Amino acid sequence: MANSKYEYVKSFEVEDEIMFPNLIVVRVGGRHFQRFSEVHEFEKPNDEKALKLMSLCATSVLQEYPDIVFSFGFSDEYSFVFKQTTKFYQRRASKVVSIMVSFFTSVYVTKWKEFFPDKKLKYPPSFHARPIVCASLEVLQEYLAWRQQHCHITNQHNTCLWELVKSGKTEKEALDILKGTHKQERNELLFQQFGINYRTLPQMFRQGSCVLKTEVEGIVKYSENGTPIKRMRKDPTTVHSKNIAGRSFWNEHQSLLKELGVFTKDVGKINSDYIRSFLFESKLMASTWIVIRIDGCHFHRFSEVHDFEKPNDEQALNLMNSCAVAVLQEFPDVVFSYGVSDEYSFVLKKDSQFCQRKASNIVSIVVSFFTSMYVMNWKAFFPQKELKYCPVFDGRAVCYPSTEILRDYLAWRQVDCHINNQYNTCFWMLVKSGKSKSEAQRALKGTQAQEKKEMLAWFGIDDYNALPAMFRQGSSVFQDGMVPDENGAACYKVIVEHCNIIEQSFWEEHPGILE
Repeated sequence: MANSKYEYVKSFEVEDEIMFPNLIVVRVGGRHFQRFSEVHEFEKPNDEKALKLMSLCATSVLQEYPDIVFSFGFSDEYSFVFKQTTKFYQRRASKVVSIMVSFFTSVYVTKWKEFFPDKKLKYPPSFHARPIVCASLEVLQEYLAWRQQHCHITNQHNTCLWELVKSGKTEKEALDILKGTHKQERNELLFQQFGINYRTLPQMFRQGSCVLKTEVEGIVKYSENGTPIKRMRKDPTTVHSKNIAGRSFWNEHQSLLKELGVFTKDVGKINSDYIRSFLFESKLMASTWIVIRIDGCHFHRFSEVHDFEKPNDEQALNLMNSCAVAVLQEFPDVVFSYGVSDEYSFVLKKDSQFCQRKASNIVSIVVSFFTSMYVMNWKAFFPQKELKYCPVFDGRAVCYPSTEILRDYLAWRQVDCHINNQYNTCFWMLVKSGKSKSEAQRALKGTQAQEKKEMLAWFGIDDYNALPAMFRQGSSVFQDGMVPDENGAACYKVIVEHCNIIEQSFWEEHPGILE
């Protein structure tokens, strides 16, 4: 990061490391997926294609991240279990959760057409996620048993509900009939009224789906004479079991025994209150400005693979801006955002109660929605370029106690934008002139702003300030007045400006942003 007088704001960042020997589980769930399933006309009570898309996302997660050794999911949720010794992103909860939910979202949107070729994705799906910190293997075992029990109870109830609705009952009438019923009563209702033996329904519906890694032999290369050279590798496999927390299932999979340990006994009666005691979530401090900062993961490589222009790709920046605009339109509590390169900072109003100020919920939802928009909008900005792999973003939440400190944070990001852009402009001018990247770095080492301006003048850029403002000053996104929406109702107009937000004049011109 560039050095400036504003760097003191970094002291407000709080470390959120999940300490050893706790086991890390990340649970990803669909945000408002009941509405999403209705809009996209999913079959009720279970849409097999939708469940297989979720399963593919889970499989992709295990392929992408070797530290994740097991996952279990049903409906619109999946739980991912990390190996006991993981040091994934230094076990920082915000990093772990945001990267997981971002990648999951990215795969979901990217692969939608494979499962629903005749259905257009009508709006961006998004997910929320949270870390579950299991103090022991026994807690993990109880947690998995609890989720599978929830899968069974929910599926049995929904199967009864939708059979009643299909028979002519209203949804309210069906819910009234099912109110207070027990497992056996629901089984009898299905069999006697609809001829359905619940136990013969697809395992995926009743038991959920597990994804774990098994060792398989694969060809890694060929020798000079054409002989295949084989090695053992771990590939994700989807399985179904009526008791994923039972010893008989768990202990027959060597990968689980090696990375997590042995279940010594079976789970008896599930104590959901005991499990919920491990689901505690920290809330962000009241009456403070919340900033959600999103950064592209490994975007140096992403930009190279997708042939972004150097030092700045205007279309790539405009794609980021379009995602930021969508965030402000989707979440009214976000009052301002500032972005540069592959990062964006979103400011939530001081009195926001969004997600009850739960850090992981807020971060995961904003990161997931941003990722979803990025993938969905890709073709609008790069019509001639295929998205070669899934983009991923990470995020974190930081609280700032006063408007003055918040403005210093935003000033820090804009100063950083200027210093980095000036450096990168010089760097790529040197590279394009024939120097290697290491030679360009050596030429720039220790240079000051004035020396860089002189270097740019040598390349024909006499006035650095004549470069596009978006490159030099970044992008500010905020609400500016009201406009009618597609239905004629009044809504906030969200605009993008490239201006100096360090000076007082900007805030005086827009006093309502940080009121």
